[in-house]
Amino acid sequence: MPIGVEILPEGIHARVWAPQRKRVALVLDGDGSRYPLNADGNGYFSGFIKGAAAGTLYRYALDEDSTHYPDPASRHQPSGPHGPSAIVDPSRYKWVNRRDDLMQRTSDIIIYEMHVGTFTSEGTWRAAADRLPQLAELGITALEMMPIAEFPGRFGWGYDGVDLFAPYHHYGEPDDLRHFVDAAHGHGIAVLLDVVYNHLGPDGNYLTKFNARYFSDNADYKNEWGDAINFDGPGKEGVREFFLCNAGYWIREFHFDGLRLDATQSIHDFSEGEHILGAVTRAAREAAPERRILVVAENEPQNVRLLMPVDRGGFAMDAAWNDDFHHSAYVALTGRSEAYYSDYRGRPQEFVSAARRGFLYQGQWYSWQKQGRGTPAFGLHPDRFITFIENHDQAANSLRAARMSRETDPATLRAFNALLLLMPSIPMLFQGQEFGSTVPFSYFADHEPDLARAVAVGRKDFLSQFPSLAVAESVAALEDPADVRTFEQCKLDPAQGERNAEETLSLFRDLISLRKNDRVLSDPHAAQLDGAVLGDEAFLLRWIRPDQDDRLLIVNPGNFVHFNPAPEPLLAPPTPAGWLTVWSSESVRYGGTGTPQVYGEGGWRLPARSAVLLAPGTTKT
Repeated sequence: MPIGVEILPEGIHARVWAPQRKRVALVLDGDGSRYPLNADGNGYFSGFIKGAAAGTLYRYALDEDSTHYPDPASRHQPSGPHGPSAIVDPSRYKWVNRRDDLMQRTSDIIIYEMHVGTFTSEGTWRAAADRLPQLAELGITALEMMPIAEFPGRFGWGYDGVDLFAPYHHYGEPDDLRHFVDAAHGHGIAVLLDVVYNHLGPDGNYLTKFNARYFSDNADYKNEWGDAINFDGPGKEGVREFFLCNAGYWIREFHFDGLRLDATQSIHDFSEGEHILGAVTRAAREAAPERRILVVAENEPQNVRLLMPVDRGGFAMDAAWNDDFHHSAYVALTGRSEAYYSDYRGRPQEFVSAARRGFLYQGQWYSWQKQGRGTPAFGLHPDRFITFIENHDQAANSLRAARMSRETDPATLRAFNALLLLMPSIPMLFQGQEFGSTVPFSYFADHEPDLARAVAVGRKDFLSQFPSLAVAESVAALEDPADVRTFEQCKLDPAQGERNAEETLSLFRDLISLRKNDRVLSDPHAAQLDGAVLGDEAFLLRWIRPDQDDRLLIVNPGNFVHFNPAPEPLLAPPTPAGWLTVWSSESVRYGGTGTPQVYGEGGWRLPARSAVLLAPGTTKT
């Protein structure tokens, strides 16, 4: 790397950016040996230190400051962000599974979002690796790991990372992370990393000791989590190199298969030339040109510029999270429409539009924000959008951090999980969703007492946008993010997975198999997708193919519907043979009550709270 410490045959080479300092020295933590670095003339200091090796602990001395600081590009912080940095030899790990063939087809991607600290009782990469066979057997093809850059405390979500090159030490050693990625590749699973380039955490962030210009002084760059990063102001060159280096580092040294960029709306760059988001995308792909690297954006304003090609002024990212689909599904599943859910009704047209068009808001007036939201996404295939019913944010933004398995009835949830996994967008599951986990996923963060109190107050203020969470009894019931019990209760219960294996796991396994193996669903680009509303709650999606081998998905979250007469042309069978039910969420196999004939003489009979997939064929009697 152009920054950090690199191991050489007889020692190490160190390089650090500190343009506001006159003198920089590397200090070994053991005997206090001090090695002055040479000024390179462009804000960088570098030098060779003979004899230092992997495992050696060190810090930097800056001018006359009596406090010594960890390396901004430290590869490992064995005692946390306030302790010394450790020299790491990234070549020591011997990779076993080289996979250049993962995620070649977008239609094969099934994402599984995970938080390492709660995925297993141990909360380590080694323990998580032992669970990979079950995910592979389920059909998961890509993991999305919540942020792992070093942060203070014993537990946290990871979005307040402060040492962006150092994997969080409580999850294990850097080579344990390599082992996890290596094992995932051995099971045919790609691994994406969630990275935060819009701010750094408030505790353990020593970047300003090296240069205050890491952060922007532009008052217009609002950021609700901390100071915005300086990607376009004076001194931006070193900042940009730092973050571009980081994007490539995770892919080059840990063999990650892509990045998910958090809250890109808070990453500001109005400088001339390449936008930092386009540069990050490019740097990620250049780090492994032989593999497909997937770059995913979270963007609350739903700006499709992120997905546009470079020659059209875009940043060439592969996909974006689709909060619109989640919000509509949440309202439909729970009946609650408040705060940022208030512009959704959970009605059939919303799901037809989401399946065909991606974002629901593409510039229309958005009452919650009192402004237009989104940009036109016409021309983008639905597989440029990542859809989900659960994720870390949305589970936590409720009174008891309840999962959907606790928020709605099993039959309706089965139907929406079918929609999620069969529609042509990229589906994403949240850890435990595959077996109907009922453990909560709360917001948790282990900070020192004063900061912990401020975080708890801030969390309550944020949740107060929901009227139901602003009343006194709800406020009193909110969990303390700094309480270790809040964290511990979020760990997945593997026994629950075993109990639910016969029904819930079978549902997900069969749906994923359908998505991968059905000749129509597995190749959505070969079909035209259309949809129609069938009533107050029922709707359909139809995959129309030139060879008439169509598929018809009917979703009815409401009561039984006898749809007769049926003046909807999308219900018409493509051949005289009619329609054959090939899959139903109401199968007894999944805990349902069985599915009588849906299509036949007398019209359509749509089972209550169900999803049914049909293909051309004659119904057997």
